[in-house]
Amino acid sequence: MTSSTPPSPPQRSLGSRAAGGAAVTMLGQSAKMVVQFGGIILLARLLTPYDYGLMAMVTAIVGAAEILRDFGLSAAAVQAKHVSREQRDNLFWINSGIGLLLSLVVFASAHLIANFYKEPALVTISQALAVTFLINGMTTQYRAHLSRGLHFGQVALSDVGSQVLGLGAAVAAALLGWGYWALVVQQVVQAIVNFVIAASCARWLPGGYQRSAPMRDFMNFGWNLMAAQLLGYASRNVGQVIIGWRTGPDALGLYNRAFQLLMMPLNQINAPATSVALPVLSQLQDDRERFSAFLLRGQTVMVHLIFALFSFACALAMPLIVLVLGEQWREAVPLFQVLTLGGIFQTAAYATYWVFLARGLMRAQLVYSLVSRVLLIACIFVGSRWGAMGVAIGYSFGLLLTWPLSLIWIGKISDAPVGALFTNAMRAMTAYGIAGGCAYYASITVGGPLWEQLAVGAAAMAAVCLLALAIWPAFRRDVIAIINIRRLLMQAKARR
Repeated sequence: MTSSTPPSPPQRSLGSRAAGGAAVTMLGQSAKMVVQFGGIILLARLLTPYDYGLMAMVTAIVGAAEILRDFGLSAAAVQAKHVSREQRDNLFWINSGIGLLLSLVVFASAHLIANFYKEPALVTISQALAVTFLINGMTTQYRAHLSRGLHFGQVALSDVGSQVLGLGAAVAAALLGWGYWALVVQQVVQAIVNFVIAASCARWLPGGYQRSAPMRDFMNFGWNLMAAQLLGYASRNVGQVIIGWRTGPDALGLYNRAFQLLMMPLNQINAPATSVALPVLSQLQDDRERFSAFLLRGQTVMVHLIFALFSFACALAMPLIVLVLGEQWREAVPLFQVLTLGGIFQTAAYATYWVFLARGLMRAQLVYSLVSRVLLIACIFVGSRWGAMGVAIGYSFGLLLTWPLSLIWIGKISDAPVGALFTNAMRAMTAYGIAGGCAYYASITVGGPLWEQLAVGAAAMAAVCLLALAIWPAFRRDVIAIINIRRLLMQAKARR
């Protein structure tokens, strides 16, 4: 992808800007996670599993339209070495046009969705959500422009601002007794606020569509990425479609909350990590040593954060969910525990996704996604015979199988350090797995009130982690590297 106007930041400042961007992004995502987690707590106590189940029925199907709306062009714009003003304008109109088309399609398909689930309320829910595809389509390239320029603070402002106002609107609607409509209001308000902030920060107005601007490379990159993302989306959501179709909104609501508790930290860590790693890795792709070093550092941070969080949450899921969400969500506990195991394996494989993107290996990623996601979907279908728990087990088992597959695949098509990627993940998995097991045993041994089980389990896990730091040098080096992440990112500074 070439052009006459390279808007990328000067290479001499790449390391320092990446380091600053990582710090800002982490702060922004921490704030966003607090807002989202607060929203889960508030809305779970104001709404019912039935309300969440209705919303999940719609989003499990029409959520695929969000991937079509992006068409992989946001990543294409960030990954490209150069993007001209004309190409940027064209990308805006392409995404906006796709968003408009999808809004019309979803609006027209509302009755089909309702008939599929045999839930008449889904007609108006689907029609109300249709407008978000147009708004998000208009937002896509504004956010890509900010990410490409390493303006991570403005991206974080857009994320956090939209989350806060969307949650405020949802809570107000729930308090007014609007039920599931509170969740619809939340999505629409978030989309509007996200667009307003991103467009204001980007400070550019798109010109007309320029037919002379070369767009083929963007479209090829986007097409392959979109196809891979659609396969990924299908593998994550086919279980929810099956549960909703077979058992109705109540069971789906429980599974959906368990799944969202899993995906919230994954999305809040993986997405911003990619927004920082992709532009840097893309500019380091011709320097194998620096590329591998940055890749391994990024993976180390990600697996330690998520493995520690999921091990803790899995071990102490009962007191956590019942105390935080309320007694009505107790049945979601075993579902969440099984899903967190899958989340650990998913995170272990995530660094290979960075390699696909940064090296522009989109065709290879599409083929890999076709194989791995078909395998995952097959596991989910087999498990669905046993209801929601069977779906959860099938999902996690499929992710266990695809982790080594991703390493083997990327090792055959690139020079990525797959052995080190595997060792990195196994080290964190072993340490936090043992710590989580000790936390679970301690919590069930002490018995007593739920808050007491939580406190004892947390203390046990902290003690085991401190012991690992003291006696395991490699684990200690990883933790020190995470603490010194800003200095380590500075070492990724590229040369002309």
